[in-house]
Amino acid sequence: MSVEAAKHARELLLKEYRGALATQSKAMPGFPFGSVVPYCLDELGRPLILISRIAQHTHNLRKDPKCSLMVGERGAEEVQAVGRLTVLAEAVQLSDPAAIEAAAERYYRYFPEAKGYDTAHDFDFWVLNPVRHRYIGGFGAIHWLDQVTLANPFAGQVEVRMVEHMNSDHANAIEHYVKLTGLPQTAPAMLVGIDSEGMHLRIGEGVHWLAFPEPCNTSTQVREALVLLARASEWPKKQMV
Repeated sequence: MSVEAAKHARELLLKEYRGALATQSKAMPGFPFGSVVPYCLDELGRPLILISRIAQHTHNLRKDPKCSLMVGERGAEEVQAVGRLTVLAEAVQLSDPAAIEAAAERYYRYFPEAKGYDTAHDFDFWVLNPVRHRYIGGFGAIHWLDQVTLANPFAGQVEVRMVEHMNSDHANAIEHYVKLTGLPQTAPAMLVGIDSEGMHLRIGEGVHWLAFPEPCNTSTQVREALVLLARASEWPKKQMV
């Protein structure tokens, strides 16, 4: 059960792209301080955020790195009947130039409007190192989970090449994925990320995750999955989240 719950918790973390960050208030000791942050997952599957040095939550994290990130299924009419996940974590600011470069390359694919924040407004990249997870999959489906994250086997140049190839040569396939899954068609979709379990599309300012029919651990398996889905008449319902 915990393996299945961890899978659903990770899918929720992949499917969403913004959450409520709770930190320990520096100005009001003893009180939690909540704020909303966009996030994507880094190469190890950890939430990656970009926050301003002058923001209150940044001051809080510098004093006490213990925090949590809560995400819930978007658009739910009955919030207590759908999935939500709280990631208890310790935040770490990235300082290594190579790590910052890798984080920027990935984050700006997901959130291109944020490009330049780090220099124009003194923003920094932070990762949330998970300590424990509280996952609720609906009424009565409540779990404490120690391990949810999964490393992305394609993170780096392999992922970049696959993303660029799909966007430049297979825009029709991406459009087909959008139609099959009923995603918004308000703007052209762009592929921005690929992991072993699915892919992220950016449509306008929204990010959407679509699951592969089966996990993919090699580039060949990803290619086969993308071709299969491009030819499908309907999206595999059991695997889509």
